Amino acid sequence: MFERSEFARRQRIEEIVFLINEHSKSSSELYACLKKELSKNFMLIGEYTHAIDDKNRVSLPAKFRSELGKKIVVTQGLDNCLWLFKSNEWSKIEEKLNQSSIGQADARSFNRFMFSSAVEAEVDSIGRILIPDFLRDRANLKNKVVVIGVSSRVEIWNEKAWTDYKKVVEKQADTLAEKLGQIGVI
Repeated sequence: MFERSEFARRQRIEEIVFLINEHSKSSSELYACLKKELSKNFMLIGEYTHAIDDKNRVSLPAKFRSELGKKIVVTQGLDNCLWLFKSNEWSKIEEKLNQSSIGQADARSFNRFMFSSAVEAEVDSIGRILIPDFLRDRANLKNKVVVIGVSSRVEIWNEKAWTDYKKVVEKQADTLAEKLGQIGVI
């Protein structure tokens, strides 16, 4: 599935280049169209076990590095894990959260939860990111962590917590699928 979507994306880029050449658009317009197309349809999937080094750095899987780029946002996620976002994906979340009413206590609380722990991070030349101490503590990250792709974000889990969580969800998978089917998701 991923290979087909990657193939379709590359095909679409070739079509855009052809159309722009046909209509004599400037290089800046070509760049803008390509940038827009490249920011679509990325997919982060898979599960990888990695170690955190003594300087709180964790290596991202090679498959994720090219999708995420050099600058990412790391924040506390739900279920006691960390969430990592590509910068433009974080901007979309930020925009949606900023549309919530500051008059609603739940909206204020969730915005505080997400924004107060968010940090910008750079992926170094060998694909590592630095996890700040306060985020490492919040997610109870130890020596071994599990890095998973969840479509448009990456999650970093304590290895044991992920194993326990996965066992519970695997037992509920049929029920969850049925519920999602009832609302038209599956």
